Amino acid sequence: MRKILFCFLLLQTATLFSQKNNYAQFVNPFIGTGGHGHTFPGATVPFGMVQLSPDTRIDGSWDGCSGYHYSDSVIYGFSHTHLNGTGVSDFGDIMLMPTMGEPKLNSDQYSSPFSHKNEKASAGYYAVKLDNHNIDVRLTATTRVGLQEYTFNQSGKANIILDLNHRDKLLMGDVRIIDNQTIEILRRSEAWARDQYVYARMVFSVPMQITNVRNNGFAPPKNTDTFFAGSQLAISFSKEVKKGEKILVKVALSPTGYEGAKKNLLAEMPDWNFDAVKKQAETLWNKELSKIEITTSDKDKKTIFYTALYHTMMQPNIAMDVDGLYRGRDNELHKTEGFEYYTVFSLWDTFRGAHPLYTLIDKKRTADYCNTFIKQYEQGGRLPVWELASNETDCMIGYHSVSVLADAMAKGIKGFDYEKAFQAAKHSAMLDHLGLEAYKKNGFISIDDEHESVSKTLEYAYDDWCIAQMAMLLNKVDDYHYFIRRSQNWKNIFDNQTGFMRPKKNGGWDKPFDPREVNNNFTEGNSWQYSFFVPQDIPGMIEAYGGKDAFEKKLDAMFVAPSETTGREQVDITGLIGQYAHGNEPSHHMAYLYNAIGKPEKTAEKVKYILDTFYKNTPDGLIGNEDCGQMSAWYVLSSMGIYAVTPGLPVWSTTTPYFDKVLIHLEDGTTRTITKKTTADSLKNLGLNADVVVVNTSASDKIVPVPVIEAESKAFKDKQTITIRSGNKEDKLYYSDSSASQKQFVPYTKPVTIGKSAVIRAYAENNGKKSATVEASYFKKENDWTVTIASKNHPQYHAGGPDGLIDGILGTENWRKGDWQGYQGQNFEAVIDLKKVQSVSQIDARFLQDSRAWILMPVKVDYFLSDDNVNFKPVATVTNTLDAKNTDVAIRSFKAALKNSTARYVKIVAYNYGKLPEWHQGAGGDAYIFIDEIQIK
Repeated sequence: MRKILFCFLLLQTATLFSQKNNYAQFVNPFIGTGGHGHTFPGATVPFGMVQLSPDTRIDGSWDGCSGYHYSDSVIYGFSHTHLNGTGVSDFGDIMLMPTMGEPKLNSDQYSSPFSHKNEKASAGYYAVKLDNHNIDVRLTATTRVGLQEYTFNQSGKANIILDLNHRDKLLMGDVRIIDNQTIEILRRSEAWARDQYVYARMVFSVPMQITNVRNNGFAPPKNTDTFFAGSQLAISFSKEVKKGEKILVKVALSPTGYEGAKKNLLAEMPDWNFDAVKKQAETLWNKELSKIEITTSDKDKKTIFYTALYHTMMQPNIAMDVDGLYRGRDNELHKTEGFEYYTVFSLWDTFRGAHPLYTLIDKKRTADYCNTFIKQYEQGGRLPVWELASNETDCMIGYHSVSVLADAMAKGIKGFDYEKAFQAAKHSAMLDHLGLEAYKKNGFISIDDEHESVSKTLEYAYDDWCIAQMAMLLNKVDDYHYFIRRSQNWKNIFDNQTGFMRPKKNGGWDKPFDPREVNNNFTEGNSWQYSFFVPQDIPGMIEAYGGKDAFEKKLDAMFVAPSETTGREQVDITGLIGQYAHGNEPSHHMAYLYNAIGKPEKTAEKVKYILDTFYKNTPDGLIGNEDCGQMSAWYVLSSMGIYAVTPGLPVWSTTTPYFDKVLIHLEDGTTRTITKKTTADSLKNLGLNADVVVVNTSASDKIVPVPVIEAESKAFKDKQTITIRSGNKEDKLYYSDSSASQKQFVPYTKPVTIGKSAVIRAYAENNGKKSATVEASYFKKENDWTVTIASKNHPQYHAGGPDGLIDGILGTENWRKGDWQGYQGQNFEAVIDLKKVQSVSQIDARFLQDSRAWILMPVKVDYFLSDDNVNFKPVATVTNTLDAKNTDVAIRSFKAALKNSTARYVKIVAYNYGKLPEWHQGAGGDAYIFIDEIQIK
């Protein structure tokens, strides 16, 4: 009896211990699979290479970026790679789908309806019943291997479809038949990652026979072939089954080759025990999730928290084989030395919260990320911006890998070479692309230089501050001063008259200006959402706004402003509180800015509202894209009462903790306890090393902001009056005029009038310090022609109005700079008045194509002439010759030569392409016509 009682107590204790440490049970992988969350519900392990999940979207639609959306009711298959919450579609590699009967290889034939009532998901596990043929599917995974179990509840021919033409473009696929259970696969594809390699080793639990092939290889495929290759490739593997029979499939991935996939399979999944693999996945999740223990009586909040923590741990993803071999940014194979190599770095998002979270609970992986960055710099020529599968996508802006590096260095995290990190950061900041050349020369980026100019200026400035901190830690004094001065370049685009960060064009402020307008001068936002992004110099920003009281009023105004935006419709701008947009990253730090002016109660109020309102235990429980863990990292950090307003500064901004109690188990074996009574002083140094000190919290080298050069327009007919002004009354202004006899800089005392084309340069001086020199170009028109446009341009693409079409200034291939007029879903029609009847020998209209952005060449252009603006005579038609499938940005002149023609009025009609075709990602949408310039001889 004693022995039985003792065993019972042991069992009860073990059960209680298991329940206490089973944090995976609180994860709901369906959170974020609806709405705009863009998450997926499938099986993966922390930071794993494999994400084995169902695909319900194969059309490239925005809400199907992860391959799955909760509103769908059809499954096309189960693929082994997926992205968590991104705004661009990719992955979906090595797709399998079980069917019965005669095997079909078209997705609309092998797909199956399903019901959410027959669907389950937990950390490391997914299951669903396919309504067609009553097939039960279970999925689980290790780091590099996916395991699928199919239960066929009917007898007959069972098929497993392998379709390599799934979701993105297949560049080349190889399938090698090793034996009747073992298959080797190469899938080389193009999408967001332009050249992605995925090798796989697939093993069936029972012998299978090839029964159907779709392939565009050199010779017609036969079912008896042992090798298949081509850009069209799908194969069915079949077997007669009894009712209730199971077939399991193991798929090991590798970025390096077939041998790597084989090694990964043998190391991670030598057996066929599905439940053991599932249990192992749960154990891995519990190990990671148990780093933070929360106490709350609210079950939904516990689920929201642990699902958020789970989402932060789904990436970055391990990108090397078990032996350390990986594919580098140079597309060559390399081997790691003392670190693990990762991929999927959504740095524009994750530098703000996810990576600071990793510095708290995952210092080892933080060092691995830093080592990965350094290797990508060595092999790819610069630090990553948005790296995906060994490809630099250059999606988003900034060079925010320096933020991750600087934050790790400032917090004393070891395990990577600080000197190499600094050299990589400095090199990346000194390049001449993406607006950096103008940024270095002028101290800001203008519309003339690069699109998204305001956002790039602000984010480069923050990144430069990060490099300055790295330089200071390494005692590189000259580098520190250089980059700390660059970090103040935000002042060159701050307009103290309106109190907003504003775009500049041709030396002055771009007009008209609406802070609510979403346009190509900002990255997924507007001026409201970027005017508070100076995390590196918050005291300087407060001073620029007029002091603490004025800054508080400005913050208050943002939170209570009307939530409507103007300009371009931007699907990312969601979760609005006034003009604060929690659904996208630029707003994430703003509620914490009240702390900087001594109003922590306002921070607490706003943070609690966001925690309560924008995170739910439902499929649409995320207010915006998950963005590779950033949306969830905000929740995890803020619920603990901390946030990283300035990564690179080893101090947390704080607020009232959300939960009754939080235990954080750190890698050094210590535990930190947080309650609702934990003070801000205790929270601000949470998890930081005692020997880490805060240095250089604000810029010491002040810059003088550049002056503003303003005139009515860039092109003028007779004379042009130019004014120059500064935001500081104490500044002295100097200018030069290229059209004047005296070309040296002279003091500016009154407006300048020019009568011919000129370049005006100006700088400000204050207490012996000079600003950068700003310049503006003005062109005197050779004629007095006017243009009347019958079509209505898109408000984002006006190029300065009708005269912009005949001002002699030609738009470049970077149409986002604003030099092109855009017309969507309509033909373009305009009449140019030459003011008198004269000879016309040539008419030339320039158009631009960027088919990925829905901008296509007109089908044709008709030209007409008239003497009275009533009766027009057709004189020429120019037909387009550029293929709409050409994805390169291209400019074409639709030029017509005329003989013996005279006219006062010239009419041009360009015919819109119409609806985007089925092959286009935006199929069914209205194409744009982009035009600039119309030239007449």
